[in-house]
Amino acid sequence: MRAARLIKMVLLLQSRPSMTAAELARELEVSERTVTRDAQALSEAGVPVYADRGRIGGYRLVGGYRTRLTGLARSEAEALFLSGVPGALREMGLEDAASAARLKVSAALLPSLRDASRTAAQRFHLDAPNWFREPETPALLPAVADAVWDDRRITARYRRGEGEVVRELEPYGLVLKAGVWYLCARVAGDGAFRVYRIDRFTAVDAGEERFARDEGFELPAFWEERAEQFARSILRAEVVVRLSPEGVRLLPHAVGALSAGEALAGADGPDADGWVTLTLPVESEEVARTQLTALGAEVEVLAPAGLRERFAAEAARLAELYGR
Repeated sequence: MRAARLIKMVLLLQSRPSMTAAELARELEVSERTVTRDAQALSEAGVPVYADRGRIGGYRLVGGYRTRLTGLARSEAEALFLSGVPGALREMGLEDAASAARLKVSAALLPSLRDASRTAAQRFHLDAPNWFREPETPALLPAVADAVWDDRRITARYRRGEGEVVRELEPYGLVLKAGVWYLCARVAGDGAFRVYRIDRFTAVDAGEERFARDEGFELPAFWEERAEQFARSILRAEVVVRLSPEGVRLLPHAVGALSAGEALAGADGPDADGWVTLTLPVESEEVARTQLTALGAEVEVLAPAGLRERFAAEAARLAELYGR
């Protein structure tokens, strides 16, 4: 513990011209007395820590004691500090490691680039979760993340339907999608890659056995392919609708880009009134009713007949309500 603190103290002093004992104590989460003892220990070990006494005094390194990354341009340094996602790192239990890494990079940068982390943070921020939902961090996420980093096999118990299933998995990668964590893993034995929602895991046991990672596996490409497969797999029904020009514009927002794109690609040109008739793939009639209701009078449902009747009945109720 103390060794790590001493290293952090040196890196802090490399990244700034000088720091007071109070500032160091706050950063290191120790007392000022401990800072004094640590500075003495560093000095005795040959690290040139110098203490300026007085009201505006502090600690600093002398003699150019630092390692510099002279090959980085400003844009490269700023891009480097954008690579971390603070919330995701915190949920995986990697916040301290990421903080230490950023500190080491800051300490090694040229003085003219020291503000790269601040300028990047001022201009870009990733807020992954959806609006109007409180994100919940799965309790087992840190354990899964550790196994992913170490290429260690896990025995995972997860909820499926009304019961639970146990699988031996080779955890390849984690994906954070709209505030929900997923594990992309290969099932030990059959070699199939599958996707699991981590909040459905009820137990995870990571042993010491490591697996040989398939070097041809690319997480972004795998996730993109599976995400598209999933989006297509849930579109099990079809409805026929007429859309006004405004309805065409709003359709992707109501039903999703994939469904809208396929429907519009197969549609004929507009009729004399400018309306377009198309066949829309949907998850179910009930989901379609909810989605298409958002389009109001910009959509007319033609088929199936049962869904059209429901829209007609709803329209009659609205006309009665607003005609009072």
